[in-house]
Amino acid sequence: MKKPLILVTNDDSIVAPGIRFLISVMKEIGDVIVVAPDSPQSAMGHAITINNTLHIDKVNLDKDIEHEYSCSGTPVDCVKMAVHEILKRKPDLCVSGINHGSNSSINVIYSGTMSAAVEAGIEGIPAIGFSHLDYGWGTDFEPTKEYIKKITLEVLEHGLPEGVVLNVNFPKTEEEPIKGIQVCRQAKAAWVEKFDKRTNPQGKEYYWLTGEFVNLDKGEDTDEWALKNGYVSVVPVQFDLTAYHAIQTLNSWNLK
Repeated sequence: MKKPLILVTNDDSIVAPGIRFLISVMKEIGDVIVVAPDSPQSAMGHAITINNTLHIDKVNLDKDIEHEYSCSGTPVDCVKMAVHEILKRKPDLCVSGINHGSNSSINVIYSGTMSAAVEAGIEGIPAIGFSHLDYGWGTDFEPTKEYIKKITLEVLEHGLPEGVVLNVNFPKTEEEPIKGIQVCRQAKAAWVEKFDKRTNPQGKEYYWLTGEFVNLDKGEDTDEWALKNGYVSVVPVQFDLTAYHAIQTLNSWNLK
């Protein structure tokens, strides 16, 4: 059987341990092409480069992969470059990650990892974003392997509903093993943010964004609940942002 063509990308940069591990897993499943940022692009959301030039460089970080490229742009740029400039055909799957840090709940909005997956979905490519709650560069990703393979193979076999990509998050695995997989909804949560205002030696003020993540959702069917209780969370994400339930309300207004 012909192996599936799998595009691998991320937002932590092409040399991040998370993507190197994900590449190693994908090599067991299909033919891999890598297009990833040449520097960290966390929290870039769905940003694209329009006012600067883009550069891609072929690299040889894995001797088993013929086509591996670093890109000067954002994660979304990487997917666009892969689809429109590098690949001769659309890949059968795009996987993004493994992100160093959570992309559950509201974090999906800011995530470069998930935006790359969403961009692939817009292009009609089944896509999965993988993230791990451990931010450490030395994270042990090995416990995630069987779950990555299981989810990936299921997507390759069944495809995904039109307009949907998967947001997959792994719990920390230092204290106890992963219990299994839970298909969830996105928890209602928010960042309580503030700016830490400082002054540099030249007397110019500058700011650091800080904040505390607050889970406002008590449901036991959410990604936050699953992760807190040791499960892998799988959330189907749609990139049609229309609030269909609000259309009737707006049509009742005097807008005509």
